[in-house]
Amino acid sequence: MSTERIPWDDYWMSIVEDVAKRSTCLRRQIGALVVKNNIIISTGYNGAPKGFPHCLDVGCRRDKLKIASGERHEECIGVHAEQNALLQAGRDAECATLYVNSYPCKICAKLIINAGIKRVVMSGEYSDREGLEYLRRAGIELTFL
Repeated sequence: MSTERIPWDDYWMSIVEDVAKRSTCLRRQIGALVVKNNIIISTGYNGAPKGFPHCLDVGCRRDKLKIASGERHEECIGVHAEQNALLQAGRDAECATLYVNSYPCKICAKLIINAGIKRVVMSGEYSDREGLEYLRRAGIELTFL
């Protein structure tokens, strides 16, 4: 029997992957997790706002308009995983760590900064890297797994 345990970042990121499975986006399944003092504060995944039809059911507007990944976010009905996790966390996000299986877009980066997140741990990639620059400029610690 092994007595080694996986590191915290790996543990939290494995939960992010499960959270992402709830996504209703046809393009990308993104999960996010806000953790503070090694306790889960909130989770979030990308999908339509409450009460709206899901893209799984009605199709993807961005696909229909042939919009490339990382561009024209305003054309998407979906709420990003990071946004949902931050909304659920509220003020408890202050000084917490956000785990996400993608790079945050520039819109999410601004929300992460204003929420007071101190560290972002990421796996995967995203075509729009400007959000990473925002986070760096704000002095937020970035970890890539």
